[in-house]
Amino acid sequence: MLGDDVIIIRVLNKMQEQEKKKLLVTASTFPRYAGDTEPRFILDLAVELQKYFQVTVLVPAAPGAKDTEVLEGIRVERYHYFPIHRLETLCYPGAIVPRIREKKARALLVPFLFAGLYTALRKRRTEYDFVHAHWIIPQGIVQSFFSMPYLLTGHGGDVTSLNRGPVKYLKKRAIRRAKHFTVVSEALKEEALRLFAEQERERIAAKTAVQPMGCQTGRFGVTYRKNNYWNQGEEKVVLFVGRLAEKKGVAYLLEAMQWVDAKLVIAGDGPLREELQRRAEQLPRGKVLFMGAKSHEELPEIYASADVFAAPSVTARDKDKEGFGLVILEAMASGLPVAAFASGGIREIIRHEENGLLARERDSAGLACQINRLLNDGELRSRILRNMEATVHLYDYERVGRRYAGLLQE
Repeated sequence: MLGDDVIIIRVLNKMQEQEKKKLLVTASTFPRYAGDTEPRFILDLAVELQKYFQVTVLVPAAPGAKDTEVLEGIRVERYHYFPIHRLETLCYPGAIVPRIREKKARALLVPFLFAGLYTALRKRRTEYDFVHAHWIIPQGIVQSFFSMPYLLTGHGGDVTSLNRGPVKYLKKRAIRRAKHFTVVSEALKEEALRLFAEQERERIAAKTAVQPMGCQTGRFGVTYRKNNYWNQGEEKVVLFVGRLAEKKGVAYLLEAMQWVDAKLVIAGDGPLREELQRRAEQLPRGKVLFMGAKSHEELPEIYASADVFAAPSVTARDKDKEGFGLVILEAMASGLPVAAFASGGIREIIRHEENGLLARERDSAGLACQINRLLNDGELRSRILRNMEATVHLYDYERVGRRYAGLLQE
């Protein structure tokens, strides 16, 4: 990856030479409206890229969402992909694959989604100078059928799953045709390169960069802490934030809590919520609180008011795993120490015993041990809190935006 200084110089030189170029960002996960609980990292990156380009975001339509609007200064266009608009439920809330698992009939919408994106891109193919396509499926695959230059970013399951037959062929095609290919962790880079025969890997590796998403550090901080936020009194609080899906590993966290003298707060929703609530009934009454999905405006207080953050992500049965783990950065930015499983891209954020604690994947007792250390060992906790500040600084969105701008300007 190019160094920050080199990228900044190139970007500034380009900006001096020409007017802002037009960038189209495509994605399938995006806030449906202001205050939505859907992940907003694509919006955050678009806001940073707006400093360098004229940015438009193109995402699938959703019931209740506007076809066009401006969110935080970014023009957002939503394309329809099914004649009955109230049935456009493939992408939200959550992600495409979990939505299909939740309701198998949604798989029938997949070809319509591909066709809808193709039509939307075809209409716009002469309006933009280049494209930043997030996720190989479907954005990268569809983009590969157009001559417009594009940067392709893989985030997780789009790299690690569906790697057989025609889909694997189309994924490789999308990566080959991209001008640059980025992934959010070294673990994903290794997975992506394994898609290709050995004789082609070197060429693909040469245009592949590891570039994580970032954190809007200014949105979080210990100043948001509210004492006794959950009316817990003197009881300590362990917090989980995320989608209640298999790879998030919440079942193992619930098991771990039998050895932890603290309250567990779960902020999130998803297809496993009812099953996890049944599991929680095996613990003492009141030990677990399910808050449901929370907006990004609510999260700063929630993070800062807890005592330890738990990230129990695991490798799912379909090989999907945590691409990076942005909630870990948000927790760190909130002054909240993290205990996690050493899974996927999490190992690239957390350095064990330095800026967080790690346990072996699916080792509930080991996770409980690390949570207890953060709750009870003041010296360890203080050291980790100091080191977390440097980690968060590395992933501030201002810096991440400059790096992506450098790749796009090339």
